[in-house]
Amino acid sequence: MGQCASRRRTRDGEIPAETIGCLALAKEQRSRFYILRRCLVMLLCWHKYGKH
Repeated sequence: MGQCASRRRTRDGEIPAETIGCLALAKEQRSRFYILRRCLVMLLCWHKYGKH
């Protein structure tokens, strides 16, 4: 936590590489959380959809 730089643009309007890396890290963490959440829901609810 706290590894991300603030969203500052350089003089020429470019986004610094640190910020791009930070945004990529945040996107990856969001994706992992989504997959984990879907797996947990599937494990908790598997009995509803199994053969009886």
